[in-house]
Amino acid sequence: MNDAIYVSVLIPAKNEASNLPPLLQEIRTALANEFYEVIVVDDGSTDETLAELRTLKECGFSQLRILSHERSLGQSTSVYHAAKAARGHWLATLDGDGQNDPADIPGMLALVRGSEGQAGGIKLVAGHRVNRRDSASKRWASRFANGLRSRLLKDATPDTGCGLKLIEREAFLRLPYFDHMHRFLPALIRRHQGEMRVHPVNHRHRQAGVSKYGNLDRALVGILDLAGVWWLIRRTRLDAVPREVQP
Repeated sequence: MNDAIYVSVLIPAKNEASNLPPLLQEIRTALANEFYEVIVVDDGSTDETLAELRTLKECGFSQLRILSHERSLGQSTSVYHAAKAARGHWLATLDGDGQNDPADIPGMLALVRGSEGQAGGIKLVAGHRVNRRDSASKRWASRFANGLRSRLLKDATPDTGCGLKLIEREAFLRLPYFDHMHRFLPALIRRHQGEMRVHPVNHRHRQAGVSKYGNLDRALVGILDLAGVWWLIRRTRLDAVPREVQP
């Protein structure tokens, strides 16, 4: 791992050709004082997403790295592949639609700076969208899902659906991988006895395109995932630490 890179920004993107250029410019501005990289995963896009990314790279965005899926594998798989390729101590996840504000990342980094690798340090900072800019139906679905998830998993997170999160790379790669795992990162981190914080973040209207991830048609899948994560947490024994016996 390249120790010069402190944070890797991971962006899953499917058909976001119009939203990515301004989003990436905002990241450059927000992280101008950091050693960082940006990894965008083109998740089987059928528009000009990949061409736009190549143009940005060729025009001098040296921090940009591009991964590409030939077919759409979903948000969690895109984030997981980006995390495996990342070289930063910290992973900042952003949605590719521009609704998350990169200007919030420095504040999240301030909470964790210097704690990387420490056993008792913060492992996850979860964004909380205090000014949701989604449709009424999407906000209702989110409130229902958050309430159900919170009662079952007790993950102490008001907005697990927020795409903006900061997570220690080493801690992330210890988690079990499964499709849709990105929705359960707070619960999974707590399962591994990791410290986490909730940080209020900005939320913006989508400027172009339509939502591809997290729509209501995934509700049944989400319930099945919730049951699986609940089962996984109830089976953990990681809260018990062995005591070394001295002769």
